[in-house]
Amino acid sequence: MVEKIHTTLRDSSVARWSALLLLSATMFVAYMFIDVLAPLSTMLETSLKWTPATFGAVAGSEYFLNVFVLFLIFAGIILDRIGVRRAALVAGSLMVIGASIKLYGISDYFNAGGFGYNFFNSFWTGFPASAKVASIGFAIFGCGVEMAGVTVSKGIVKWFAGKELALAMGLEMAIARLGVFAVFRLSPYLAEKGGVSLSVGVGTLLLLIGLLTFSIYFFFDKKLDLQTKAMRAEESSNEEKSADEEFKIRDLKAVFTRTFIVVAGLCVLFYSAIFPFQKFATGMLESRLGMTTSEASNLFSYFPIGAMVLTPLLGWFIDNKGKAATMLMLGSLLVIVCHLIFALTPAENFTFVVALGAIIVLGVSFSLVPASLWPSVPKLVDNKVLGSAYSIIFWIQNIGLMLTPILIGWALKESNPGIAEQIAAGEAVKYNYTVPMLIFAGFGVAALLLAFYLKTLDKKKGYGLELPNIVKKEA
Repeated sequence: MVEKIHTTLRDSSVARWSALLLLSATMFVAYMFIDVLAPLSTMLETSLKWTPATFGAVAGSEYFLNVFVLFLIFAGIILDRIGVRRAALVAGSLMVIGASIKLYGISDYFNAGGFGYNFFNSFWTGFPASAKVASIGFAIFGCGVEMAGVTVSKGIVKWFAGKELALAMGLEMAIARLGVFAVFRLSPYLAEKGGVSLSVGVGTLLLLIGLLTFSIYFFFDKKLDLQTKAMRAEESSNEEKSADEEFKIRDLKAVFTRTFIVVAGLCVLFYSAIFPFQKFATGMLESRLGMTTSEASNLFSYFPIGAMVLTPLLGWFIDNKGKAATMLMLGSLLVIVCHLIFALTPAENFTFVVALGAIIVLGVSFSLVPASLWPSVPKLVDNKVLGSAYSIIFWIQNIGLMLTPILIGWALKESNPGIAEQIAAGEAVKYNYTVPMLIFAGFGVAALLLAFYLKTLDKKKGYGLELPNIVKKEA
């Protein structure tokens, strides 16, 4: 008897790579908006009187609702319930709403006494009204962008499982990193032409376009689901399997294995040494090298270039050769090296070349860890709870990403006494970044220890983290 061969859209290379492009395009503009204010900390001090502590608090607000209202946990459950395409539209809409509120908060209209200004200026007067509204908007945006990240991850697994999974995730991350490069180049230029609100306004407009690409993806995903359902309807055995694989809340208990917790811990430590640093990097380079905002932002914009180039290549390597756990260790080691260079290099030896070298090292690190971490998660949990598993990791990661900017802003202020008075007086400020950079390096050390432990667990339990992702058919 000849077995009937079924094909779906995911078996078409054109269709699955097109789906990846649609998902990645939205993450490109989302990553732009995440860091739209990152190169502008000095301008915010001048225009809105934001101190480093204020800037750090606004940066950390992105994760507030995800952490304290547990939105990310619910987002993962919602994703497993309603599917990738509907969750993508919800996430995209939240990003646009949150971005619009943030734009209003930093706008000239609001800060000139517009609607709501008197209310937000009537309490907690040490924290500017503009920062309060921007924080509310950024928190709502944060719900959307983190839900989008979880949704895109599950969507890629849906289209590429058993195929070029790590390569696909690597390319998605590379496109997202291109958004970081673009915003560090574009945001200072726009702010110089039309103020900080112009930079945020353009970012908000791009998010609207991102919502449109998610809308187009909706139809790709719907057709794939219809094809998959039709295949299962033809085979009773597959129907029984489908019933068994229906998501139930009680299935979440299977997620919390020791190895999964180690992966989540590694994730939060590594990303806490990267993403919050992006928000302070421009200011650090301005102070250490005596650069203008545009010059410092342009220098740091080279950081994601290494990740853009190397992450897909590393993804291809992991798909075909494996060694994901080893790459996690190497990536953690490199992030330590980078931050120690920024922290301990004497002022007379800290040149443009040294700074560029450290940035390149950080970019390589940023390639190694994401390229190996995210494709490893499906090896640790069942597919029916994969969305929830990603959301739990993102939630734990969000705790670090929320608290770290606040910690760094506080450390920067405390290690530079008299800063608040200088900002209030409108004076130019030059910071000493040694303590913040040592904190970032400490996160890298802790991540390295967990990466070593993870490799030990993989060797003992046989999860296959060091094995290739591509399943080769037997002849």
